[in-house]
Amino acid sequence: MSSFWHNRSLTGIVDHRPHTPYGKRAEDLFLSIPNEQSAIDASRKFATKPHMAGTDGDLQTARDFLTLLQTELGVHTPSHEPLFHAGSHQSQKATRGIPKLHHPKAWIDQYFPVMNTPLDRSLQVLDEDGSVLWDADLTEHADDTDPEAGKYADAVPTFHGLSKGGDDYENLDQKDVSLNGSIVLCRYGGIFRGLKVKGGQDRGAAGVLIYSDPRDDGSVTEENGYAPYPHGPARNPTSVQRGSVQYLSMYPGDPTTPGYPSYENSTRTEASNIPSIPSLPISWANAQNLFKVLEKGNSLEGKKVRLVNNVDTRVIPIWNTMGVIPGHIKNEVVVIGNHRDAWVMGAADPSSGTSSINEVVRGLGYLIKQGWKPLRTIVIASWDAEEYGLIGSTEWGEDFGDWIEDHVVAYINLDGSCSGSRFSVKGSPLLAHLLRDIALELPHPTDKDRTMWDARNDEGTFFEQNLQSNHTIPKEVLAMRDMEKSMVDELGVGVLGSGSDYTVFLQRIGVRDMTIYTDGGGFGGTLDDAAYHYHSVYDSERWMEVYADPGFSRHVAAAKFSIKFVILPFNTTHYAFELEKYLDQVEDIADLESLNIRFSSLRNSLHSLQKASAGLDKEKLAAVKELRDIIGKWKKRRSSVRRKLRKAYCRIKKALGKKCECPHKRKDSEYVKDMARVINVPRSENNLHACTGRFPALLQGQEESDIVYGIAVEAGFDGPRHLLDFSSAHPHHHYPLRKLRRAIKKIQTVNKKLTAFERGLISKDGIKDREWYKHLGVAPGKWLGYGATTLPALTEALTYDKNTTLAQQEADRLKTLIDRLAEHIKVN
Repeated sequence: MSSFWHNRSLTGIVDHRPHTPYGKRAEDLFLSIPNEQSAIDASRKFATKPHMAGTDGDLQTARDFLTLLQTELGVHTPSHEPLFHAGSHQSQKATRGIPKLHHPKAWIDQYFPVMNTPLDRSLQVLDEDGSVLWDADLTEHADDTDPEAGKYADAVPTFHGLSKGGDDYENLDQKDVSLNGSIVLCRYGGIFRGLKVKGGQDRGAAGVLIYSDPRDDGSVTEENGYAPYPHGPARNPTSVQRGSVQYLSMYPGDPTTPGYPSYENSTRTEASNIPSIPSLPISWANAQNLFKVLEKGNSLEGKKVRLVNNVDTRVIPIWNTMGVIPGHIKNEVVVIGNHRDAWVMGAADPSSGTSSINEVVRGLGYLIKQGWKPLRTIVIASWDAEEYGLIGSTEWGEDFGDWIEDHVVAYINLDGSCSGSRFSVKGSPLLAHLLRDIALELPHPTDKDRTMWDARNDEGTFFEQNLQSNHTIPKEVLAMRDMEKSMVDELGVGVLGSGSDYTVFLQRIGVRDMTIYTDGGGFGGTLDDAAYHYHSVYDSERWMEVYADPGFSRHVAAAKFSIKFVILPFNTTHYAFELEKYLDQVEDIADLESLNIRFSSLRNSLHSLQKASAGLDKEKLAAVKELRDIIGKWKKRRSSVRRKLRKAYCRIKKALGKKCECPHKRKDSEYVKDMARVINVPRSENNLHACTGRFPALLQGQEESDIVYGIAVEAGFDGPRHLLDFSSAHPHHHYPLRKLRRAIKKIQTVNKKLTAFERGLISKDGIKDREWYKHLGVAPGKWLGYGATTLPALTEALTYDKNTTLAQQEADRLKTLIDRLAEHIKVN
């Protein structure tokens, strides 16, 4: 939070009273607040009880987060709980009135999506006469070694969110055979679980079972001699990965309200992004028994498998907790979001992120108490029902899409911030340099001689032990991890697909995002870390404190990975060149498929965009330099005035026979007051202004004055606030206000162009067959879900449709967007 916070500040630090911290001092104060014990306490609050979306436990965590915001930010606590039904006057006013706020505020928005909860489930192998030969135990088992896991082992039954209810008796089939009428057994990993179910459904399967395979855990397995959790770091064989099976790459959010918010009285449509066949997640222990049905010569070979998955599908309320810190630039908003709901307790996903956000809120609250005010307004969001399909954030984005488009300049996402040793981060190419540079400046959480960025190469806790033991890892697991690591740009920043709450902001509205979340940002597991029991009861507080982050140094590091800016730190030129690299990949696909597409016009448009962006870079640097030069010259002149003032003060003191004390420890205003007292001049506000001078009233209105003051402080202005109170200026002040105003207007013009860049890639028609997604630069892969596909509409016209005409149309559509964007950011 130094000047511009190293020229990369998201929120800004400004002062309201003489001793208010700003610049580097404010940054140091902010970074001094997050600490390990506080993060542990927050984790223990949120991650020691089940809080699945829509449950009483979930509502309690919404209220707990509301209390955190009220306490730390100094929010006035109303007599009635500020819980508003989505679509109500109170809810609409709370968000749409954010630019008019002068004090922090917090409330809860309640939405009403369609979700489901489990009823009875079973998995059996049957004999020809229908008798049960094997009955699966679908419960995760733990003892008191992990007290919470032992207590809540079956509090949330193992099931798939938004899965289809049903009861099927079918043969179990394996790879490379017809799936028609079969129950498919498949392994987690590779693509999103919902698309595994869709793949089976599209091929005629009657049901799908998905299991967790210890091979994916790398070297820390029972096979390699490690004890299973809770007695060791290997996977508990009864662990089950719950999770939504919504077709995320079609559209997220409430399946019955695509494109519009789920109010209590919303019109519902027939959901088209959820399965029509039943599915169940199962443990490795149960999968091993099912393998016997496929094993030649086994007594269970060829037997029927019965899958029962009865669910209660209904409208279930959820709760987004929202907090606001008004900024100097009230109509520019930075949103910081983390989802709060978990499949069970979720110590890693999402409560490690919630714990980190807790520390961010504490740091911001401390600065507020010192008189701090951010440059831009900050919204802190605790989303609900992310686990069912990004529902809380998506419904808010669909509810306030026009407001977000007008006001939100950046979205920072924290999902789970820690489940292992290795740091990684994803973000829009506009923010790639920023993300790298911030991580380079922050210390490594466990090694003071390295940086946070260096943690991208960290090996797991058990790396040395495994190296000495010569443990092997399956080649396909290594290949998959290598592929994941390669999905980064030349700086080392990953590309955003989907799978977390940034989706509606980036993929539908076009807000540039950064995200810090496990296995895609923050600190994720390596092949030599303790097995991460994703979406399991074993994702518990004990597992986190013993294996994932003992001491919680990584939680605190993620909290400190928060940023602010005055000139928006968006690198449009890097993005423009990344787009051309995306086009190179598309050309390779076209050549491979022997499709004749003309890309030359699109490439020329990208070159024009690169040229326009380079011009914008120069305009941006010139605007910053002009502002800093104006303030720098004023500071030099002020320093000279201060010296003269001190000499005059001492001459008067000496003439009166009084000692002149060391002047460097006193402030200008103190000398003015003392001079007035020494020479017996009445101390009125007008006298004080006559001595110090006031700015001429060239800027009208407190709001504009507030913006100018905030930006000036970010650029290095360190004078008292009253000097920039333009509404009551003095005609004899010599500050170059006209130049200051002109320089700041140039900065605001540049900022508008920068904020328009990401939105320039939004097409109102969206991507073919999944029109909810509007971003033509990047989207979740149609058959990936979480993973990103670049230039998605064009790429999928080649890879899935194999249609030359459609591909050419998509190339031309993209060219039109690029041309319009280049014209918009061009320096006039």
